[in-house]
This record gives sequence, structure tokens and C-alpha cells, in this order.
Amino acid sequence: MSDEQEPKRAKGMGVKLAYETLRDEILTLALPPGALLDEMTLAERFGMSRSPVREALIRLAGDELVVTLANRSTMVAPIDIQSFPKYVEALDIAQRMNTRLAAELRSDDDLAAIAKRQKQFVAAVRTGNHLAMSEANRNFHMAIADAGKNPYLGSFYGRLLNQGRRMLHLHFEFIEKEQGGYLLTDEHDEMLEAIRRRDVERADQLAHAHTRQFQDNFFEFMKHNYLKDAPILVPAPAPA
Repeated sequence: MSDEQEPKRAKGMGVKLAYETLRDEILTLALPPGALLDEMTLAERFGMSRSPVREALIRLAGDELVVTLANRSTMVAPIDIQSFPKYVEALDIAQRMNTRLAAELRSDDDLAAIAKRQKQFVAAVRTGNHLAMSEANRNFHMAIADAGKNPYLGSFYGRLLNQGRRMLHLHFEFIEKEQGGYLLTDEHDEMLEAIRRRDVERADQLAHAHTRQFQDNFFEFMKHNYLKDAPILVPAPAPA
């Protein structure tokens, strides 16, 4: 197709295309941790100038999915497993607080929004599309955060959920193969019911158990898999 025939992209669409494509490839590990991202190569790939590619990389850096090196080159952010216990600790606090608030403060509209997101998550699980599943899982929990009506806690929670998506993608297949396909749909239903009943303590317990299930699955995955080809930093065993 000639330049005259090729439709012009609306302003900002080039940035959106590059950002969303690279984000999805990073989240699903199609672009592995440590992969170098060359602006010129990406511009050629997307058929655009380097400027929208650069803007897309800046947005990805804001999402903590890429890092800029000292020589100004860009690479996909490593996954530091050594920090995983601290990450889970923060996630547990944020998940419990937002879920407790949702159980206390939710409106009927909030319940409808959470239930809608849960249906979308179940539908995503049935497709087997891991990207759709991790997105739907995040949306379910953010609907709970919205019901808690604390934008500061919700923003912190959303950032943690975003950071955890690549770790979730690391062990999706392990959960499906080794754990009999258990993918948290029942836990989500129980959380929704506790919020519906305004049972704050039960909602708190379920949120805590939900985090621990994620942690246990991930550690079990790490016991069975040693990913040597990507810069994933595995913590040394604790001293006896």
C-alpha cells in the first residue's frame, strides 16, 4: 500500500498502538525480562517514527515494566524474586484494607459492578486466554477497591496488582497443570458474598487467604521450575 493509500493514524493512535502492544507482550512474557527495546527497530516494526515509540516507552517506564539504562537504552524490567516476600506483604495489607472497606461501605451499584467483573473473570478463565484472565482478575479487585471509596488505598492497590501481573503469568500454566486448573473463581465468589452481606471480618479473612494462595502457588512453582535464561533473581535458601 502506498503512502497516499495508507490511512493516516489519528493523533496519539501511534503511541496507543505501540504502548498497548508492548505492554501486553511484556505482561505475557512474550518480551522476557531483560529484553532490550531498540527505538529504531520498534519504529520499523510499527511503521511509525521514533517519537511515538519513545512516548510509549516512557509510559511503560511509568508502569515499571521497562527501565532506562545508563547508556539511555531501554530494556524490559527484570523480575526480582528476592523482593517477592516484601511484595506479598504489601499486597496482603492493601488487599485486606480495600476489601474490608468495600464490605463496610459498598452500595448496590458497587455490588453490581463487582458481580459484573466477576462474571467477566469467569468468562476469561473459560477462554484460557491468560492475558484476558490477568486483566479480568485485576478489574475484579479494582472494582472492590472502588467500592471501598478510598482513592489513596485504591491507587496503591492498583499499582501492586499491576506489578504482580507478570508474576501471575509466570505460573499460569503451572496452576493449570499442577493444581487441577484452580484459578480462584470460587474465592472471588466468596469475597463478593461477604461484601454483599457487609461481613467485614469474613471479607478480611478471605482477602488474606486470597493473597496467601497466590503466594503459595508461586513458591510451589519456583520449587518446580528454574528459569535460567531470563534475569529472574531467585532468593537463596534461608539458613537452617
